[in-house]
Amino acid sequence: MIPAIDHPFRGIYVATLTPFRDDGTIDEDALADHFRSVTAEPGIVGVLCNGHAGENILLTREERRRVTEIAVKAIGDTHIVVCGILCEATAEAVSHAEDAAQAGADSILVFPPFSWALSQDSEMAVTHHRAIAEAVDTPMMLYQAGVASALAYRPEVLSRLVLLPTVVGIKEGSWESNAYDRNRRLVKSTAPHVEIMASGDEHLLSCFAIGSEGSLVSLAVIMPGEIVALDRAVQGGDLERARALSERIQPLANAIYGTHPVGWATARLKACMVLLGHWRNGSPRAPITDLPSSEILRLRHALADAGLLGSDA
Repeated sequence: MIPAIDHPFRGIYVATLTPFRDDGTIDEDALADHFRSVTAEPGIVGVLCNGHAGENILLTREERRRVTEIAVKAIGDTHIVVCGILCEATAEAVSHAEDAAQAGADSILVFPPFSWALSQDSEMAVTHHRAIAEAVDTPMMLYQAGVASALAYRPEVLSRLVLLPTVVGIKEGSWESNAYDRNRRLVKSTAPHVEIMASGDEHLLSCFAIGSEGSLVSLAVIMPGEIVALDRAVQGGDLERARALSERIQPLANAIYGTHPVGWATARLKACMVLLGHWRNGSPRAPITDLPSSEILRLRHALADAGLLGSDA
């Protein structure tokens, strides 16, 4: 549901998870519930399904399409559904984008493939995105990866990508405030209509303060209200409230994303869903494994410190 307003894609989106049954198949009832519950928070404009937090690389093509169908059925009448597209081959990415459009997604978010550092070459990156844009007219969001990865678009690449006709926004996950600021300035001078959405879960306050038109973050699966409130506090110039909210958000973000090994982030989020009583089964899909008991205990303390879980739970 794309609202008929100026700048319809602005706002806070929840990058959702994918719950599985004990046999490893998608728990469709729990997934539909997940979409409805995270968007029940006033101020959440939509979801990003099939993103990294949704274990997109571990889902089959059929499963990714099914996730999108469930999202559209559950919340599509009231919220924007963005579907992540992550494929190594451009032809395959085009097929997945067509699936997303047919399933009813309002927008697609195209991730750079991992192999061959495609994002480092403007011809390869533009070829990949242009082919998708020519196949479907669905509004496209870009993904700016962390500066520590080999996937972050260089300025000359990003400046070409934002000029593609279907691009409407960027999930800006540089994971470093100065890089975020540089990219924001570049995009606003090159394609000012493209929305820059600060999406580094560990850097929300600083990036919101620099300027942002929204965010697509997985931390919002457990703190949607706090993240919406942080954005509103910054937009309203209430720095004292923004700092107070960040005091709750930041340590939990660090516990989930900023603690070694960082590859456990999705497993940590799913464990938090179980600890909070939202899910019965929080197991990720192999090769991601369940967390050791020491990690679960650490997350329990982090949730309690954030005020989300009683200290005696």
